[in-house]
Amino acid sequence: MIVSSMAKNGAILTAFALVTTGLVATIDALTADKIAEQEQLYLTSQLHEVLDPNTYDNDLSKDCIVIKDERLGPYNSQVIYRARKNNQPVALVVRHVTPNGYSGDIKLLTAILRDGTVAGVRTTKHEETPGLGDKIEIKKSSWITTFKGLTVHSEDDNRWAVKKDGGQFDQFTGATITPRAVVNSVKNAVLFAQNEFDTIFTAPSSQCEEVTQ
Repeated sequence: MIVSSMAKNGAILTAFALVTTGLVATIDALTADKIAEQEQLYLTSQLHEVLDPNTYDNDLSKDCIVIKDERLGPYNSQVIYRARKNNQPVALVVRHVTPNGYSGDIKLLTAILRDGTVAGVRTTKHEETPGLGDKIEIKKSSWITTFKGLTVHSEDDNRWAVKKDGGQFDQFTGATITPRAVVNSVKNAVLFAQNEFDTIFTAPSSQCEEVTQ
């Protein structure tokens, strides 16, 4: 009697586990496409913020490479998107990161045109102090837009520094470390793009989805 009861309970538990697993698998299958669609929309929105979509006609999310270069940050490989118009190179949109923020890593997205001019910059992730360092975020301040239209003449271009260091970029009251880190990181990304522009455009495409920030 006891053995029969145990067997019955075991069968019930097994059936419950199978049903639960099936439900989880079904939900995952039903939501996977929706999640992928939302991720794609978010990526497209990010890219459009730094580069006018009218300037290119290819799918940036698929025309990209993954590269590791210390000029783009000391950690994981970074993604570079390639903008083309009529199959001709227009711009590079570079993901890069600086570990020198006041509260750690600051992740950035910078678009650089073929002539080396900055088309746009956005902060994609940071942990800077609210009310101080978070002014690098477009929702908090327009400071990040001051890079647009600028270029870097050389590694010794001393304009690319905050005013406290003799450069042209405003610092934040009580938070000089944050803008200094961003300025240096954007400068490095621009120099990288200027030096590697043609090489990046001739490289084979990569699978970039899992590396996006």
